[in-house]
Amino acid sequence: MNKEKVTVLMGGISAERDVSLDSGKACAKALSEIGFDVTSLDAKDDFIEKLIKNKPDKVFNALHGRFGEDGSIQGLLEHLKIPYTHSGILSSAIAMDKLTSKKIFKEANISSPEYLVIKTVKDFQSSKIGYPCVVKPNNEGSSVGVYIFNEPKKSDEDTVVTLLKKYSFLILEKYIPGREIQVAVMGSKALGGIEIVPTRSFYDYEAKYSANAKTKHIIPVKINEADYKKILDMALQAHNILGCRGVTRSDFRYNESDKVNKIYILEVNTQPGMTSLSLVPEIANYYGISFNELVKWIINDASINR
Repeated sequence: MNKEKVTVLMGGISAERDVSLDSGKACAKALSEIGFDVTSLDAKDDFIEKLIKNKPDKVFNALHGRFGEDGSIQGLLEHLKIPYTHSGILSSAIAMDKLTSKKIFKEANISSPEYLVIKTVKDFQSSKIGYPCVVKPNNEGSSVGVYIFNEPKKSDEDTVVTLLKKYSFLILEKYIPGREIQVAVMGSKALGGIEIVPTRSFYDYEAKYSANAKTKHIIPVKINEADYKKILDMALQAHNILGCRGVTRSDFRYNESDKVNKIYILEVNTQPGMTSLSLVPEIANYYGISFNELVKWIINDASINR
């Protein structure tokens, strides 16, 4: 009996290329150990020709960031009729687009931080959001281009000007103090949460992917049972309302001192990291699912028309 052929798409052209290479290598190793016939493919240059030539039975999408998780690669795989992992075209595009997903969260009464769209530095100067605040690109992942402004400084405007040269517009959010909790959703179930305590100013790219950052991962999350259940329920609701498939990871802020609302969703990640420092594998492991079992579940869930 021939082994099922899987191509792992990794690397690519986004700002998260290096992380994707790490995710891809880890997943390719697991898939080989499970018993698949695995080919790793860097999604750049003439990779489409190579992918077609490989004739895989399935694609494990280990790409992160733009092109990899914004609906683009999903559209290509749908066109080629190759079953693939994680979310489909529309849900990937919506989750990657912070403005669109925030509007959907609001319609569904899922609490998200107050925000404004910033197209010019004047928009930023006239903002009523106040300090502290967060400025971020609309469609990047892994905290790329995210800045926290704690108090008014001239350098804040300079940062906004620099970002606007790179991105067509920015999202300005009210900063929510408190604890950072991330939740893994696997299929139709919220698997569990983990609290992140960065030693840096916030859980930025360095804190996510550098062992030297010494970010603390606390599992199980030590909050009251009712609030923890609400966070898990919100993660599953967000996953479902965006139409996500496979595995996602949702980011939350939990502010115990807030008299109006304690829990805010920040975003849903449709292509969570699968590196040695990644949160979804750590959450899965805590609940008795090994890395190889997680990867096997993800590849078995692959399909088209997602």
